[in-house]
Amino acid sequence: MSLEMQSLLEFFEEWISFTITLQELDEVVWESSIEPGKWAIRDIISHIMLWDKYFYEEAVDRIASDKQVTIKHLNFDDFNSKAIIYGRTISTDELIEKTLFYRKRIIGDIRNLSEEAINRDYKDGDGNVFNVTQYLKDFIWHDQHHMNPLKEYLKTIT
Repeated sequence: MSLEMQSLLEFFEEWISFTITLQELDEVVWESSIEPGKWAIRDIISHIMLWDKYFYEEAVDRIASDKQVTIKHLNFDDFNSKAIIYGRTISTDELIEKTLFYRKRIIGDIRNLSEEAINRDYKDGDGNVFNVTQYLKDFIWHDQHHMNPLKEYLKTIT
C-alpha cells in the first residue's frame, strides 16, 4: 500500500477515535447543537454514519467483492433529512456502534485491496468515475468540516 493511501486511511480513521470520545457525553449534550438552528451532535453523527453505510454498501464492499459499483448521485438534502430522522429513532449507543462498524468496514476493505484496485477508476451507477483515493480525500474533508467545529464546541461545554 502506498504511503499516500496509508496516510489517507490514518486521517479517515480519526473519525473513529473522535466518535469514541463522544460516548462519554450525556444525552443533553448529544441533543445540543453548535449554533441555534443547526444540527444537533446526534444529527451530525447519524449523517456521517449513513453516508459511510451508503458508500460502503454501494462502492467499497462492491469493489472488495469484485462487483459493479452501484453508487449514484443522490439528492443530498433528502438523504441528510432522512439521516437526521433515522438518528433520532435509535439509541445513542446503537448510533455509535453503527458509526464505528461502517467506518471500520470501509477502512478494513480498503486496506485489503490490491494497489491496482485502489488506483483503478470505476464506473458508478450513473456512469461517472468513482476512485477510492478521491473518495477518501473527499470524505476526510467532509469529516473535518463537521469534526473541527464540534471539537471547538465541546471544549466550551465540557
